Amino acid sequence: MNNDLPDDAALGDLLHAQRAAFLRTPYPDWAQRAAHLKALRAMLLDHRDALAAAIDADFGQRAKAEVLLSEVWLIKNEIDAALRHGKRWMRARRRATGIWLRPARAKVMPQPLGVVGIVAPWNYPLLLSVGPLVCALAAGNRAMVKMPELAPRTSALFARLIAQTFARDHVSVVTGDAAVGAAFCGLAFDHLLFTGSTAVGREVMRAAAGNLTPVTLELGGKSPAIIGPHARFDAAVDSIVAGKTLNAGQTCIAPDYVLLPRERVAAFIERARARVAKLYPDLGGNRDYTSIVAERHYARLMRMADEAVRAGAQLHPLSDAPNDAARRVFVPYVITNAPEHTAAMREEIFGPLLPLVPYDTLDEAIRYVNGRERPLALYLFDDDRSNVERVLRHTVSGGVSVNETLLHIACEGLPFGGVGASGMGAYHGYEGFVTFSKLKPVFVQARVNARSLLLPPYGLRFRAIVATMLKL
Repeated sequence: MNNDLPDDAALGDLLHAQRAAFLRTPYPDWAQRAAHLKALRAMLLDHRDALAAAIDADFGQRAKAEVLLSEVWLIKNEIDAALRHGKRWMRARRRATGIWLRPARAKVMPQPLGVVGIVAPWNYPLLLSVGPLVCALAAGNRAMVKMPELAPRTSALFARLIAQTFARDHVSVVTGDAAVGAAFCGLAFDHLLFTGSTAVGREVMRAAAGNLTPVTLELGGKSPAIIGPHARFDAAVDSIVAGKTLNAGQTCIAPDYVLLPRERVAAFIERARARVAKLYPDLGGNRDYTSIVAERHYARLMRMADEAVRAGAQLHPLSDAPNDAARRVFVPYVITNAPEHTAAMREEIFGPLLPLVPYDTLDEAIRYVNGRERPLALYLFDDDRSNVERVLRHTVSGGVSVNETLLHIACEGLPFGGVGASGMGAYHGYEGFVTFSKLKPVFVQARVNARSLLLPPYGLRFRAIVATMLKL
């Protein structure tokens, strides 16, 4: 569906058409599902240049190479994994019946849910719309995708390409503003996946509750990077800078702040400046560095930085290039001594500002993380195995990369999802297949069985049997 169906009634009609189509084919075989995944992959690869150009235009500046790596390749990888493993994922799995129900049999049968709703954000409009769609199609579902209004060119192109690739009652794309998004989230989907901010995620969950629609929420939060006492320091700084500057920090799993030994603060700033100069020489005119997506987000980052300075923090630019409001190029900054009440320390930054929080002991760093809402990602840099295990066991987060940033999202066998304020549920790979499936328990009674021994009247034989059952 394109933007010619913006009202609630039209959205409801589209959902009805998809559900009717699903009921006609409620359990597509693997050959059908694989064909849909291959068609999606071909569409993506055939039009990758046009999609990258649309994303570049929506941002004002975003490198094609970055889009191909962080969006197109990740999606292709997800599709390829589903094609390799999906047939096996579909198989019913035997389960134990227990001694007292033998010789009956039990199994769990993965079954498509029906119609899935997907709400994609603007920061990775391709990855975060197609990624969940891959899982939904592998599980045998129909899908409606709401694209972000802050990526209008990408959304319009994606809608046209999907319409050329899939029947309207199989996969459809919805475009429109926040009002369309709110109506979309209020539809009676069989499952709804939303990626976006925690604040909007709360509203999405309220809208879905009216229909008891199960939700997967992929939110954000303040993802910490911990540089441990036995870290390879320069490598840690390099990885954090790379994770923070990809897409100019407009990434839900970007390192939001850094916990580091107190005596290493100056060394961090020095190394970070050197790393930014290597990654983005002449940053002001460098086409590899991404613009902030919209004026209001650029202004939000400026307010955040100005508030921190007024409260006594220091800003350390990581490049000599000036900020460029006209092109929305925002230079990366490290922030030191920011008071806890400032927005930079309370809110998800979603841009190239990076507060440093010094600590004296690793336990102090762990307490700092645990004193805040649970993050979507946590990054730990340390080569001491006991330190790594201590952080893994004593913190709770959506995902972890050790001695790296961001790359857990690219790992084929790992689920992706938040916890607490950073989200609920997960997708990618097998876990994505499960998210969009009903794992239906099936009990099959044998022709010869002992069921009659447990029926009334409850006489001596029954009491003897129950006594034995309770004893063993």
